[in-house]
Amino acid sequence: MFFGNKKGKLQNRIDSLIGTGTRIEGNVIFSGGLRVDGYIKGNVVAEGDKPGTLVLSEQARVEGAIEVSHVVINGTVIGPVRASEYVELQAKSKVSGDVHYKTLEMHLGAVVEGKMVHQQVAGAEPVVEFKAVSNN
Repeated sequence: MFFGNKKGKLQNRIDSLIGTGTRIEGNVIFSGGLRVDGYIKGNVVAEGDKPGTLVLSEQARVEGAIEVSHVVINGTVIGPVRASEYVELQAKSKVSGDVHYKTLEMHLGAVVEGKMVHQQVAGAEPVVEFKAVSNN
C-alpha cells in the first residue's frame, strides 16, 4: 500500500456524468472520466486498454463489477472492484465485494465487506514493511 503518494493518482477530467435520479440497468462501458451520482445495475468497465477514471459520489450506487484503471468511491458498490492502478475509498464508501488494487488510499470510515487483494507488479518489492516491536 502506498500512503500519501499522490503521484499518478488519476486524471482530473470528467467526460461523462450519470446524475442523481438517473437509473441505468445494463452494462456501462466508458473512456476517459465518468462520474456517477445515480444508480447503475450492471457492470461498469473502462473501454479496452485505455485508462479510465470512475468517480462514485456519496449518492451513487453500483450493483455489478467495476473494472477500471482508477476509481474513487464514496458511495455503495455491491460487486467486485478491479482497478489496475489506483483505488481511493473515501469516508462514506461501502463495498460489498473483493477490491483488487495496485495502489490504495482508504479513509477513516470506509467499509469493505470482502477481500483486499494487492496486485503486485512482477519483480517489484513491497513498499511498506511491517516489523515487530519489542518492549525491551
